[in-house]
Amino acid sequence: MITARRATVADIDELVRLRGVMLTGMAGVEPEPGPWQETSAEILRERLPGADAALAAFAVDRPGEPGKLAACVLAVVEQRLASPENPSGRVGYIFSVATDDAYRRRGYSRLCMEATLAWYRERGVGKVDLRASVDAEPLYRSLGFVRTSDPAMRLSM
Repeated sequence: MITARRATVADIDELVRLRGVMLTGMAGVEPEPGPWQETSAEILRERLPGADAALAAFAVDRPGEPGKLAACVLAVVEQRLASPENPSGRVGYIFSVATDDAYRRRGYSRLCMEATLAWYRERGVGKVDLRASVDAEPLYRSLGFVRTSDPAMRLSM
C-alpha cells in the first residue's frame, strides 16, 4: 500500500528537484538551474529536521526506487495576530505540491495533501492558503479549498 510519509533531510535533493517540477508546471517552462536550488536546500536543511518545526514536508516514495520521490508537499505554519475569522492567528501556507509526470493520476499528491492537512489540524491551524494551477484545482476543491476574493498585492524588491 502506498502511503505519504514525513520527509527528512535525506530527501532534500529530491524535494528541491520536485520544486523544479512544480515551477515548470506553474510557469510552463522549466526553470534554469541556479542559486535558487542551493538556497532552497539550505532552507530545508535549517528548517526541516524538527518534528515541531513550522515547516514540514510530506512525500510519497517512487515504488521500487529507494531514495527517489514520486510526489511531495511542503508546508509552513505562520503565527499572525488573531482575528475574528481566525482566533488562533495560525495560518498555514502550502507550496511546492508536485508529482513527477510518470506518477500522476495515482493519488500521490492527494496522500501528501491529506497528511499535510492532518499535520495542520494537530497544530490548531484554522486557515490554510495555497496557489493553485488550473490542473491542480480539482484536487484542492475536493479537499475543501475555495477561491477567495483576497485582493492580494505584491512588491518585488
